Amino acid sequence: MAEKRRIFIGDFKIGEEEKAAVNAVLDSGRISEGKRVREFEQEWARYIGTNYAVAVSSGTAALIVGLEALKNHTRQLRPGDKIITSPVTYIATSNAIVNTGFEPIYADIDPRTFSLKPEGIEEILENDKNGEIRAILPVHLMGYPNDMDKINGLAKKYNLVVFEDSAQAHGSNYKGKKCGSLGDLADFSFYIAHNIQAGELGAITTSDYEIVRLAKKIKANGRMCDCPTCTRNTPKGCPKINNYEGDDDFDPRFTHDMTGYNFKTMDIQAALALTQIQRAEDIKKKRLENVKFLNEALKELQDKIHLPLYSDEVSYLGYPIIMKNAKARKEIRRYLETEGIETRPLFGCIPTQQSAYSHLAKRYEGKLPNAEHVGSSGFYIGCHQYLEKQDLEYIAAKFKEGIK
Repeated sequence: MAEKRRIFIGDFKIGEEEKAAVNAVLDSGRISEGKRVREFEQEWARYIGTNYAVAVSSGTAALIVGLEALKNHTRQLRPGDKIITSPVTYIATSNAIVNTGFEPIYADIDPRTFSLKPEGIEEILENDKNGEIRAILPVHLMGYPNDMDKINGLAKKYNLVVFEDSAQAHGSNYKGKKCGSLGDLADFSFYIAHNIQAGELGAITTSDYEIVRLAKKIKANGRMCDCPTCTRNTPKGCPKINNYEGDDDFDPRFTHDMTGYNFKTMDIQAALALTQIQRAEDIKKKRLENVKFLNEALKELQDKIHLPLYSDEVSYLGYPIIMKNAKARKEIRRYLETEGIETRPLFGCIPTQQSAYSHLAKRYEGKLPNAEHVGSSGFYIGCHQYLEKQDLEYIAAKFKEGIK
């Protein structure tokens, strides 16, 4: 019998490079947003293929700041406007929509890639007689890209904003471009279980400078500062102060012309993320190899489970499994957990399976069959870059033992 192992959804090995990066921040005497955050923003934008990135404290913060920016942007979304999004994802996406004053509208998903079905989006838009829908927020769940050509085509036809939720898609490609560069803006999360990790950190990516300018203000409680890099302590000084003609003691850092949040981050998280960005393609490659190994090892179970669709364009956040019999999910998850293999349900169908949104259950009853099946039958395990061959063999063996 194989020795019992402990296999997590994600892992993060703190090596000498990571320790040196953090110590350099500590030695600098400044741990709040500074040099490393600016460097991270530049490197992440370069990797994704956008002109800009804005660092924030989490992926949820990136969603909220991005949505708030759209209220003040020339596209000017208004509270009460509706946003089409996915019913199967981590609840932060829907929470951000609701908490910024918008209304989520759910379209069904493809049951294998978890992406929004474009024909479902189009049907919803055709029935939107009053033009209340103002944006599409597709989620690249588990790293699977949505059909962005069709989504962008619909957005152009109906004059909608496209906000990609790329929180789980670090390095995923769609027709030669990175997820996070395919819409008007995108959010990313660098949570510890994700492909690029920093503990708690988020980012907005965009090539629209007006979104960047607004995001920098909103994440700092709506202060008037909106320079890409603070010039206050440089020889030239702050242009807003230098050019101010009033008699009062004006300071743009403490003068606020809009409401916002404290969603700034720290140089420590940015420093950790920088150590990972340079390895991003290697991380993706190793996760691809692990998915391919497990698919081959578990193919004999395909009469009972749907294995994840394999594509070398996907940067896999996890290894998603859909049970053909929903009632069997509880049993296999409990068995794997007792054998040391961490599992997580595939989030649930938000309007019909999450109690926080139970007020929508009747409205969506029978309208999201794929989402409900995935939500009740799906779960995932880790496929991260730190897994060794012995770990993968152990996972395969335990799946075969647990699924009778």
